[in-house]
Amino acid sequence: MRIAHLILTYTDPYQTERAIKNMWHADFDFYIHVDKKFDIKPHLFLKEIPNVYFICDRVDVKWAGFNTVLATFKCIMEIVETGIKYDFINFLSGQDYPLKSALELWDFFFKNIGKEFLSYRDIKNDWKEGLLRMEKYYFTNLNFKGKTFLEKVVNFIMPKRKIPYDLHPYGKSMFWMLSPDAAMYVAHRVQNDVKLVNFFSLCWGSDEFVFQTILLNSPYKNNIVNENYRYIDWSLGGASPKILDESDFHSISKSNMLFARKLNFPQSTKLADMIDTYLLKLK
Repeated sequence: MRIAHLILTYTDPYQTERAIKNMWHADFDFYIHVDKKFDIKPHLFLKEIPNVYFICDRVDVKWAGFNTVLATFKCIMEIVETGIKYDFINFLSGQDYPLKSALELWDFFFKNIGKEFLSYRDIKNDWKEGLLRMEKYYFTNLNFKGKTFLEKVVNFIMPKRKIPYDLHPYGKSMFWMLSPDAAMYVAHRVQNDVKLVNFFSLCWGSDEFVFQTILLNSPYKNNIVNENYRYIDWSLGGASPKILDESDFHSISKSNMLFARKLNFPQSTKLADMIDTYLLKLK
């Protein structure tokens, strides 16, 4: 068995280094995509760690924009093109941190080969805010003067948007653990269909529902487990989760999650120390 951990990052490379070293295993490879608008040089020392590789075809990632999805597609394809047979691609950010040891992670993946892990909600019936992200026009992925005003005008004039092919929409978190076959299915299905590209590129936060919507309307549906095993705290509201610190350790330790997000050093350093000592048994 072999696992590809895909890390999209632009933040602290030393935090990424610590996470990788804590979950390093001979059967794990790590692929790092550094947002194209950031200097990659501070991250390159990570190549010194065995089994660490950098994605070559980098993308300028735009928060809540379709470029995030395009970056993910490029990473998936670059991983598959290595010719290495992976059982899972585990999609992470530079602000995710392991809550299980490398051996425990390995055991989880080994026991669950054949399953696809991603969190989802039924957008049409259970996530009305998510539905608004699809029904209106958003120019988040574009960059031109007056785009906010034009966005308002277009949404005032135009009727509600409808997803192509009458696909039933699902979504929740952008992070997942999928087989390369399932991940490539999404990449090919979307990129090779102009209608889907046009639709998703004008949504807000399409990274949180492209994979769910495509896979839950596909032959992979029966293999999907509605869980991505990320500990995330949305209690503060807003568009981003809470930055975790040592006050969150008790709740984290009682969860059965594999990763926590999001950690941001130095605010989360004490939490990482506690995770290392009490959960990963590294100290």
